[in-house]
Amino acid sequence: MKLIGIGDAVVDYYKDQGMIYPGGSVVNVAVAARRNGAEQSAYLGILGTDLAGDHLIRSMNEEGVDVSRVRRVEGPTGEAMVTLNEEGDRIFIGTNKDTRVTSMVSLTLNPEDVAYIRNYDIVHSCISIHRGFEKEPPKIGGKILSFDFSSQDYWTMKDVEEVCPYLSYAFFSGSGMEPSEIGELIDYVHRLGVGVVGVTRGDKPAIFSEHGVSFVQNPSPARVVDTMGAGDSFIGAFLTKYAATKDMARSLQKAADYAAAVCSYYGAFGRGLELPSLG
Repeated sequence: MKLIGIGDAVVDYYKDQGMIYPGGSVVNVAVAARRNGAEQSAYLGILGTDLAGDHLIRSMNEEGVDVSRVRRVEGPTGEAMVTLNEEGDRIFIGTNKDTRVTSMVSLTLNPEDVAYIRNYDIVHSCISIHRGFEKEPPKIGGKILSFDFSSQDYWTMKDVEEVCPYLSYAFFSGSGMEPSEIGELIDYVHRLGVGVVGVTRGDKPAIFSEHGVSFVQNPSPARVVDTMGAGDSFIGAFLTKYAATKDMARSLQKAADYAAAVCSYYGAFGRGLELPSLG
């Protein structure tokens, strides 16, 4: 299986450590896919020309993720400032979303991008790139599309209705959702044409549906240091295993095991960089 992630890339800044870690939803999925056996993995998106952008490029290269279609734009790469609570759950306390390069320029797929994307089996994207990106999916029609809507804070039903008709896979973060809400959402997304719908729920069982057949996956035991990227890692591992086997139960177990492993170190996939001292 070959997977390409299109969308956000950021560094997660752990202020108490003075460290930045590479991340961003689709980057994390691309890395997780590669670590779990994907034949090829790639990232297409926009990065700044700063130290953070350099670290993301270097980290993805070291993980075997192709970055040949990345745009570098003069200015700051996306950054999320993070702290951890006593349980190791990451808490976002600030971003540079109004000044990062992606606040000034948007991603448009050109013919060379489209030709490159056609080399991949699964195209994965996320809600942060959706607005302003609505005209892009038809350019890669016929590819298997996967999409992470994240939590209810980030998507609206209008977003769901606009994107889902193109998708084979739709993922949601539903930690704050009641089971009845999750069931209604899954049913609706299936009616919009999506075959596989998944709702991850942090330390609660994930709820997935394959063409209306429900699956519940308990979290695997974990020594939790940091939950950053656990949901993205679940998605990347699931897509890789499911593409190879079409076995929901085994794919969900693989995803849960890998997400648990990710929680045992800092950052979504490690590779932290200590920031230079200003003193």
